[in-house]
Amino acid sequence: MTTQAHTAEPSAKHKDSALKNSALKDSAQMDSLDRQLLDIIQTDFPLCPRPYAELGQRLGIAEQEAFDRVRALKASKIIRRLGANFQSAKLGFVSTLCAAKVPQDKMEAFVADVNAKPGVTHNYLREHDYNIWFTLISPSREEAQATLDGITQCTGIPILNLPATKLFKIRVDFRMDGGD
Repeated sequence: MTTQAHTAEPSAKHKDSALKNSALKDSAQMDSLDRQLLDIIQTDFPLCPRPYAELGQRLGIAEQEAFDRVRALKASKIIRRLGANFQSAKLGFVSTLCAAKVPQDKMEAFVADVNAKPGVTHNYLREHDYNIWFTLISPSREEAQATLDGITQCTGIPILNLPATKLFKIRVDFRMDGGD
């Protein structure tokens, strides 16, 4: 299982290393090859010994160019994360959506504690009374509750636990080449 933090506002779990010399500034500077590359890696990243060679072959570019383009897209934060997503329930895990009312003066410490927990996969700051929302994947409901109780004990902030009872999975691909 991989863990990650996605942020709509600054509650980041990690920072990408900057590749300043090769980084793109924004999506307006992407060319057609970058857009085609993004289309491929969202849904069909090659699972082979040399994936960038395969990407290069599909796009008609060299392996190193494919690698450099992905690296630049990651450095510019157009690619936030590159990795596998697992169906946690099929692996025997449970998930829960969590919300907390976090005062501004406790925000940094609360977010740091939440983000340090294994199994936290998303963490968002929202404009609402419940201003921090995160998801937690655990081996059992009991372990999930123990993790949440530990966060509350450490921070003094109660957490609303909304366990998933039914999975409604949607597929989101951001078509970059203008195709359907």
